Amino acid sequence: MRNSGVLLLGASGRLGRMVQAFWPSETELICHGRSARPGYISFDPLSDAEALCAAMAGRRAVLCLSGVTPAHAAASGDPLSLNVALALAAVRAAGRAGVPRLLLASSAAVYGAAEGPLNEDMNCDPVSEYGHAKLQMEKQALAAAEVCDQAVTMLRIGNVAGADAILGGWKEGMQLDVLPDGTTPARSYIGPRSFSHAIHRLCTAEDLPGVLNLAAPGVVHMGALLDAADRPWMTRDAGPAAIARVELESKRLEKLVEFAPNAGTAQGLVAEWRAYLAQPESDQ
Repeated sequence: MRNSGVLLLGASGRLGRMVQAFWPSETELICHGRSARPGYISFDPLSDAEALCAAMAGRRAVLCLSGVTPAHAAASGDPLSLNVALALAAVRAAGRAGVPRLLLASSAAVYGAAEGPLNEDMNCDPVSEYGHAKLQMEKQALAAAEVCDQAVTMLRIGNVAGADAILGGWKEGMQLDVLPDGTTPARSYIGPRSFSHAIHRLCTAEDLPGVLNLAAPGVVHMGALLDAADRPWMTRDAGPAAIARVELESKRLEKLVEFAPNAGTAQGLVAEWRAYLAQPESDQ
């Protein structure tokens, strides 16, 4: 049936599980993973183009979270360049299947050390290998989408509470940089529930831009986030490479998605993270 449900590629990753945990039930979510899991469809999107195209056929939207993060690359040896290959496979299959909307997961890392608020139209100058890989993914996927006339949106995702290095990666004795003004670095964040609901809204919106920041309005200081979660931390002087503030401009997103008033606050983010941890399939 045309426009039936949303296909989630890379559903077994942490962000994929967050999407599933709070996905509104009125829209079917079809979950994909490379390895067989109960309730999932499974295939390798890089080696089985026919299966990928068949899975997309008739879907109202496809969200591709499949990718290689720095942590995954370090653990598996997979190169970060696979981000480009996975995105191109998704674009080409979506074009063949006639998918109305394709969302590809990019990252705030494409902005590098630029001063914010960081908007979608500014020139990107990434400083990390991961940021460079995601920017190449964006450029090549947009070019491929133009060739096959496929609607595609790059989601430049900020920190997601619980999938981040601070709250999700907290350990005893964790140290945070303290800047000369006495504050800890500030970052744009989004909670698991808000992340899932925003994705759902974008899958059903009438029109989307080619690039979209995905974060709740405002920024939160790392220290405030750990304080709200009752996670102790230690201080260290910030080095010259420390980036004090990474703020994603959210005006474009807020025209499409409605956020709760506290969605970008430390207390709101921690509440969403704890609600996620209470889910049976979450990371404990």
